[in-house]
Amino acid sequence: MRPAYGRAGVPTRTTCADRGSGAGPLAGGHSPSAPAPATDSRSAASPAPTTVGGPTRPPPEGPGGIKGPRSVPRWVWAVPPVAVLSLVFLYPLGLVVQQSVSPDEGGTSFAPYAEVFASEAFREALSTTVWLAAGSTIGCLVLGFALALVIAFVPFPGGKAVSKFIDVFLSFPSFLITLALLFVYGTVGMANGVWTDLTGAADGPFHFLTTPWGVLLAEITYFTPFVVRPLLAAFSQIDTAQLEVASSLGAKPARIVRQVILPEALPALAAGGSLVLVMCLNEFGIVLFTGAKGVTTLPMLVYSKAILESDYPAACVVAVVNIAISVGLYSLYRVVSRRAGA
Repeated sequence: MRPAYGRAGVPTRTTCADRGSGAGPLAGGHSPSAPAPATDSRSAASPAPTTVGGPTRPPPEGPGGIKGPRSVPRWVWAVPPVAVLSLVFLYPLGLVVQQSVSPDEGGTSFAPYAEVFASEAFREALSTTVWLAAGSTIGCLVLGFALALVIAFVPFPGGKAVSKFIDVFLSFPSFLITLALLFVYGTVGMANGVWTDLTGAADGPFHFLTTPWGVLLAEITYFTPFVVRPLLAAFSQIDTAQLEVASSLGAKPARIVRQVILPEALPALAAGGSLVLVMCLNEFGIVLFTGAKGVTTLPMLVYSKAILESDYPAACVVAVVNIAISVGLYSLYRVVSRRAGA
């Protein structure tokens, strides 16, 4: 027998009713009068599922992708890391907060907060920390944007090596950069040595490392790669056809940077700037190793109160303020990074 054809010459599918009644040419290859083939009792009891266009789906798994009825609750897996975090971080932080409300006279009081907030040293340290962090962030954004532009869009020999070095530079400790600047611009550094050799003067002209400007230079030098790295990632997503079209239409490089590249780089600039601002607020090694006179930041004030003056309640108060500012700015950084897709 020839198979029946439907519309457009497509063979019609034999239904289960056709198989059961023996009708149609696809019913097991037997005529209605032929005896039915022997079937297994197990297949008759549980017929195999029929699928259209794909294999049979596996049986559903238990919660968390674990098969079987005895699956471990998900919250159990969170207990070990939470316990370690609480022991290593939250417990010491709780002790700092407790000590900040425990004056030397005993009891619990917010008197240490009132004393610290009223002191001139705290206000100076807070203002110095803020303006150093803000100035370093602005400098890192400007310098980092210029460096990223050159590395990404100006081909030059060794460009890939410079990009790799930036990744390595991120792992350097901050005091190493400060020591390098001291060797170059310190009182007995290379720059002053060359000056005295050439002019015969008794002293060189470079003494800015012991001033707030030296701290600012060291922080910009150290934290600029933290802006360059996300900018390079953002520049790699820019379609070069846009730049070519803008150039073919007569746009100058400055206009291309302003109207094509800069809008694409704004999220990366915001994310990198937020991260640099948080790190500058908590920087301790650069200020300590430069030996800048009269430059006291909040971390330096904590060190001075705790180590030099043994005033632990005041040191803990300053630490709590520094933590509050850092957590707030870090939350801002996470929001900006999430919107930027970092």
